[in-house]
Amino acid sequence: MVGTGAIINTTMQSCTTLATSDLGLSVIKRFLLNGIDKGVNIYSNREAFLQNNMVDKALPKQLREINSILEKVAPSLVAKEREYIADAAVYTVNVSKPILVNAVNSLNAQDVTRIIQGEKGTATLILKEKTSQQLIAAITPKVEEQLNQYGITRSINTALSGSNLLNGLLGGGKTTINSGGLSQLASEQLVNGLFNIIEDYEVQNSSSLLGPLGR
Repeated sequence: MVGTGAIINTTMQSCTTLATSDLGLSVIKRFLLNGIDKGVNIYSNREAFLQNNMVDKALPKQLREINSILEKVAPSLVAKEREYIADAAVYTVNVSKPILVNAVNSLNAQDVTRIIQGEKGTATLILKEKTSQQLIAAITPKVEEQLNQYGITRSINTALSGSNLLNGLLGGGKTTINSGGLSQLASEQLVNGLFNIIEDYEVQNSSSLLGPLGR
């Protein structure tokens, strides 16, 4: 009679074998590519981007605090800033997508085994580890170009001039945020928002898509 432990061990071995096979790699890659497509579709649509709460959740802490100040002194600027970042999302999504797709296509058996054995969200975490810094570096110059086109940084600094609260936020007695600083924060939001969407897709669909791989 085969013991329960032996059955479980055999099952785990078979899942790992399946995961590291061409079939396992194919399933994981397709799964992640579906999540990327969902994010790209949202980022390509200005209104869909503005209405997506996972993008809002990705707003960096410093930019959230600056916006809180703006809400008190120039609330219309916050709306404009969000709209311009949405335009930057549309403008940069074709830069982000190939980086993400290349990372998915470079997944190996070790990555897939980690995904199968990990919690929901592990696939997105691995993708983030592989591409996050590259994505931010790639899109930040384009985000800055887009934001400078509208002069949003100058408008924000004019609205915030003389604000003691801003001194505390930026440190060092600064009373302005430069365009590079704003572009960096906006780029972080764009990248992390995209990962939030991909992770949400993974969590919502992993049972049906990864079921054959034992997850």
